[in-house]
Amino acid sequence: MRTISLMQPAKIVVGRGCEADCAADLLTAGARRVLIVTSPPLMQSARQLAARLEAGAAVEICDLVAAEPTIDCFEAVRAVARNFGCDTVVGLGGGSALDVAKLVAAMAGTEQDVRTVFGINLLGGRGARLVCLPTTSGTGSEVSPNAILTDETEQLKKGVVSPFLVPDAAYIDPLLTVSMPPAVTAATGMDALTHCIEAYTNRFAHPLVDVYAIEGIRRIASSLAQAVANGADLDARESMCLGSMYGGLCLGPVNTAAVHALAYPLGGEFHVPHGLSNAVLLPAVMEFNMSACPERFAKVAEAMGVAPGGSPVETALRGIEAVRRLSRACGTDVPLSKLGIAESVIPRLAEAAMKVTRLTKNNPRELTLEAAEGIYRVALA
Repeated sequence: MRTISLMQPAKIVVGRGCEADCAADLLTAGARRVLIVTSPPLMQSARQLAARLEAGAAVEICDLVAAEPTIDCFEAVRAVARNFGCDTVVGLGGGSALDVAKLVAAMAGTEQDVRTVFGINLLGGRGARLVCLPTTSGTGSEVSPNAILTDETEQLKKGVVSPFLVPDAAYIDPLLTVSMPPAVTAATGMDALTHCIEAYTNRFAHPLVDVYAIEGIRRIASSLAQAVANGADLDARESMCLGSMYGGLCLGPVNTAAVHALAYPLGGEFHVPHGLSNAVLLPAVMEFNMSACPERFAKVAEAMGVAPGGSPVETALRGIEAVRRLSRACGTDVPLSKLGIAESVIPRLAEAAMKVTRLTKNNPRELTLEAAEGIYRVALA
């Protein structure tokens, strides 16, 4: 058993209504100048949090994270943080807002170019307290050491991985996720499922992380379709919050693999939402990888609720079909051709995906350029 390090928030609060505890905890911890990083649709929630904080702190709300964030977006928020002089950064929103908040907390006080920290363990520190409140159940960013930005020049999503991106505290409140539209619920939920499946079937899978991954798969498989169909179902929302959190806890010590590497160019060049990219690619990558560890894929299938077959391979195949059924039920089973991807661009997409070596090295089966092109072609139709 290899040695791994778990990098998690010192405080994780989970439960309906726990968002109300965040302000009191921050004030008790000494927060005096708080920057809330969020997105325009969440301004009402941000103002409610600000009103609680204003009992003892100055608050600035920055709602500049309107979509999956670029380097320019990050720089705009970093400028706000510098001008305000915050001692605390609160990320309130989906993975985009949380990722920007995490990077701003680490880099607001430096002149370092964010392009120099893409990769693993390249951040020098963090100058502000960091708290995250997720409003989607997908990225698990609230508990992970990862943050993703789009490099507009290269049209590719790039990751920063560092212990300095792990929040000091996360408040995971299902009530904050109720307003998610069905399409966002579906895409972010499939992203969370992909985190768990890729962690469990990873070349560097670990027994300690397996527990999170399998429980995450089980919860998401049993609750995502219901959360999409009825966003007011708090039991389903609660289960999705936990499934997403478990997926996030997998990201630091194990991380993802080929699905995410192949998804990044779809988002970077064609602006396909990240969760949808993962949903479209996941079954094809599972089929490609299954021969490398059929027993692991059989366990994934069982966590998806599939009855065991006569062999691990048969069970694993049933699991892949279960993933397809879930994706169809959620509306994310869309061919790449319907998302504006032409076959002529596949070689370019594959070349870009092969640059994401921090993830391709994790794949249980070697991902060659030709294999990457083949997976894109399977997902095309």
